[in-house]
Amino acid sequence: MIAGLAHVNLLVPPGTFDQAEAFYSGTLGMTRVAVPAMQKDTLAWFDITPGGKEVHIAFGTNEDQKSPRHPCFKLESPEALLKLQSRVWEHFDSTDAKGKPMEADKPGERDSGEQSFEYPKRFFARDYAGNRLEFSL
Repeated sequence: MIAGLAHVNLLVPPGTFDQAEAFYSGTLGMTRVAVPAMQKDTLAWFDITPGGKEVHIAFGTNEDQKSPRHPCFKLESPEALLKLQSRVWEHFDSTDAKGKPMEADKPGERDSGEQSFEYPKRFFARDYAGNRLEFSL
């Protein structure tokens, strides 16, 4: 069902995209790529492999319990994405289930991420320990 890792979202202090550019592009050799227009001043994306895996940089603090840090898992098809979302929701919605997610986007409803036509179909969840997870095509 999960076909790979699409991206990892990391946090940096506000106002430090120039330092992120120096480190991720200059030192690590990643290529900076365009972000969705609605998030132009809040995100920086760096391509690890041409047209492939990415590191996303956002402003924030790592101490925040609702941190936006997360991996994004790539699903093989829209059907697999919906099937996994349904499984995650059923686990979340169950009573006292072992390893129950702390949060999950309900199938058929708006996902809990930023909304834009520039994003593919996706959903989010927080695992039993509060780690944010994104699942996307």
